[in-house]
Amino acid sequence: MWGNAFLLSVLYLLVGIVVELLRRRSSSPTVARLSMALDSLPARALEVVHGLEPLRAAYFDGRISDLGVRVLFGIVTVAVIFLLALVVGAIMAVLRWAVLRAASSKGGPPQS
Repeated sequence: MWGNAFLLSVLYLLVGIVVELLRRRSSSPTVARLSMALDSLPARALEVVHGLEPLRAAYFDGRISDLGVRVLFGIVTVAVIFLLALVVGAIMAVLRWAVLRAASSKGGPPQS
C-alpha cells in the first residue's frame, strides 16, 4: 500500500515537472490545459479544507511565488494520494477480514 502510494506520488510529480517545463517553453493550448488538469486535484483538495482562498490572496499579494504555489500543490497532491491509498487499503483489509471470517464460520477457506 505504501509502495503504491509512493510510486503514484513520484509519477504524478514527474509528470507535473515535465508539463511545467513544457508550459514554460511553449505556449501550446494543449500543454496549458494539461497543466490546469494536473493542478485541479490539489486545488480542489485545498478548496475542501478552505485553503485555496488564502493561497490565492497570498499569491496575488506577492507573498508567495509561482514556485511556492507549485511546491505547495505538490505537497498537497502527495498527501491526497497517500490518503487515498490508506483509505483503499483500509477498505480492502476490512473486506478481506470479512471474507476470511465468513469462510472460517463455514468450515474452511474460500474456494478460488
